[in-house]
Amino acid sequence: MHNKSFEGGVQVKFKPLGDRILIKPLEAQEQTKGGIVLPDSAKEKPQEGEIIAAGEGKKEGDKVTPLSLKVGDKVLYGKYSGTEIAIDSEDYLIVREDDVLGIVS
Repeated sequence: MHNKSFEGGVQVKFKPLGDRILIKPLEAQEQTKGGIVLPDSAKEKPQEGEIIAAGEGKKEGDKVTPLSLKVGDKVLYGKYSGTEIAIDSEDYLIVREDDVLGIVS
């Protein structure tokens, strides 16, 4: 089980299973590069987020292959990847390690 505190002091208690990871998506941009403010309905879903919790790894029979990702990594994921969930009124995304496209440095 992973406990993570955010700015508001909220703790998330969630343990992903297998090769799944819990991602906190970054906030969508409020305005374009040209300075136009976007309404909520026009914002694109973010495809970048921070790993909040990670499972033990991919199970193949009795063998467990550890994940190459770790808590705290900032990652890019596919636009329609994973399952959106809400925990304590915060939005998260659960994805498999295979759905992560890369680590942002």
